[in-house]
Amino acid sequence: MRILGIGDWNDLGDMYLRLSKAGHDVRVHIADPTAHDILEGLIVRIDDWRSELPWIRDAGDDGVIVFETAHDGIVQDQLRREGYQVIGGCAFGDRLESERAFGQGAMVLAGMRVLPSRSFADAHAAASFVAAEPARYVAKFDAERAGDVECSTYVGSAANGADVAALLRHRAAHQRAGRVLLMRHVRGVEVGVGAYFNGHHFLAPACLDWEHKRFFPGDVGELTGEMGTLVTYRDSDTLFDRTLARFAPQLREAGYIGYINLNTIVNELGIWPLEFTCRFGYPGFAILDPLQPDGWADLFRRMLDPSARNFAITKEYSLGVVLTVPPFPYPDGYERLGKGSPVSLTDLSGEDLDHVHLAEVAQRAEGLVCAGQIGNPLIITGTGITALAARHAAYARVRRVVIPNMRFRNDIGSSFIARDRALLCSWGFLQNDC
Repeated sequence: MRILGIGDWNDLGDMYLRLSKAGHDVRVHIADPTAHDILEGLIVRIDDWRSELPWIRDAGDDGVIVFETAHDGIVQDQLRREGYQVIGGCAFGDRLESERAFGQGAMVLAGMRVLPSRSFADAHAAASFVAAEPARYVAKFDAERAGDVECSTYVGSAANGADVAALLRHRAAHQRAGRVLLMRHVRGVEVGVGAYFNGHHFLAPACLDWEHKRFFPGDVGELTGEMGTLVTYRDSDTLFDRTLARFAPQLREAGYIGYINLNTIVNELGIWPLEFTCRFGYPGFAILDPLQPDGWADLFRRMLDPSARNFAITKEYSLGVVLTVPPFPYPDGYERLGKGSPVSLTDLSGEDLDHVHLAEVAQRAEGLVCAGQIGNPLIITGTGITALAARHAAYARVRRVVIPNMRFRNDIGSSFIARDRALLCSWGFLQNDC
């Protein structure tokens, strides 16, 4: 296959490397100049992706364009109208992810019960509402300008909403633009439900994931992009049928082709949908990789085949640990504190190396070094028939990676093993794995 990857920061770099290793011809466009060195020396980077379209067109059914973003949907839709095979999302998917109120409306249209929420034009109006209706809230901020892909979220802890109100007043004082969605906080188990959509149908099975977004063990500290995730394709039917499966008509009408994930809170009262990810999740795609034995090219062909219904998986758990260096999760000071640090994998070989997923690294004469923008060089995975076995396998490999000042969470999967699995079983959301 000929594959043209298009994104801002080469988020799917490990996918491209595995496709290249399997014999496919891959070229990658990285829009952000500060990310141009990600996987430098390991991938073919091109400056102008549009100039590569004839190369894709000449490949016929073997030519595929992969978008990493959730802000290029209009472009993706246009390329499909021009006859190109495009995997990633669509304009409708962009809105689902970036416009919080729009996403909530789509959930209602799909017949899901949603948490009480209200959308405001700006932070000042939202702060006034919290003052009038004190409660514990989660504040979700829409993209502030076209092209933004990171929509920030603040999970309030005060029962009267005082902390959320203070944040909103601060944003208003500093003229931070963008709509705000206030959602009532709910306790439960956070579970993501994800699946590949081929423009007509979801490919079976769906996956379940348990993310760990805060920086420190015990879910302490700031929200990061992700510090690690536990995933599985096992026992997903109940949650999938009651959540993501209901969106097939809307996705079909919009021409969506790619991966989509719905994040939820589950408790004894039911399922509460929170927000969409309408693109390949990062680092989720890499953590799913070990459970997909036929590889990414096979999945691409199935996502582009309207008659496809399923794909091969292994009935295991996969656990991924994100390895970081200072000053992650912030870019300020990276040039001084972490960039250029050597990455040593010499104690890993064979199957263990298959579980090393490269992210912000570059190939230099002396070997792999930390590169990119923020200090996220690797994701390490482990698999097992139980979540505990997957956890042991992943951390056994983590201990054999050497990067100066390497940092990571040491509790990925612990809550699921100790508590959350039993709760999901008692509430009837897991059936066969209890």
